[in-house]
Amino acid sequence: MNTNNLSVALAQIPVIDGDVEANFRQHIRAAKTAAEQGADLVLFPELSLTGYVLPMAAELCFDAKHSILRDLSELAVTQQITIVAGCFLKQAKKKPSISAVICKPTGELDYYAKQYLHSGENEYCSAGQHNYTLRLKGYKLALAICADFTQPIHSSEAAEDEADVYLVSALVSPNGYEADAELLARIAKKHRFPVLLANHISETGGWQTAGNNAVWSGKGNLRFATETTDPVLGMVEITGNRISGHLYPLES
Repeated sequence: MNTNNLSVALAQIPVIDGDVEANFRQHIRAAKTAAEQGADLVLFPELSLTGYVLPMAAELCFDAKHSILRDLSELAVTQQITIVAGCFLKQAKKKPSISAVICKPTGELDYYAKQYLHSGENEYCSAGQHNYTLRLKGYKLALAICADFTQPIHSSEAAEDEADVYLVSALVSPNGYEADAELLARIAKKHRFPVLLANHISETGGWQTAGNNAVWSGKGNLRFATETTDPVLGMVEITGNRISGHLYPLES
């Protein structure tokens, strides 16, 4: 069993729909704070850089050379932390994808495109075709974007790929939080891996959001939740089967 300590910061940040520059500043603040607290990775919610503004997907989508992605990559290098942030990503001959950009401390950039779209998303966005995992501190981390986790095949394939941890970047409303939390707990128990959730705190795309970033153990037990919609980092420590968490406020 891997006995290395993996520290993951689950970022709850205010997001302004369509204001990429302002949102990027929030990412800088959260990533720097996470690095100062010793995090190996900081996970942001779905579409954290743009907001959940589907009608603006074509306008706000990034290509691989976008200055924000370059700056985010530089931030990962200078802070020596892996950053997983959400954005619309330009696709050749297709609608943009709802994606995560993974910025590594080495300067390497990876991308994951959401595979299972929520109702209405396919009007503006195209679906991804491939799963994504990364290795960190000897752990294999699988990445899901929101509705991905509602399709059993996604987490099952992560388990078949021998993932140790399941990261979920999402937008969950207050009305949907209880049901989604129960589902995430079942996923954790079924596949015997920790499940970590990063959720929004701001209204975005007309949706109210629930915050309350959380982690469930491989037995399906809730081990930590932020229990707030304030700007905070949920600092999660994973050492083998041991999981703990604590709250760290983000200063305005």
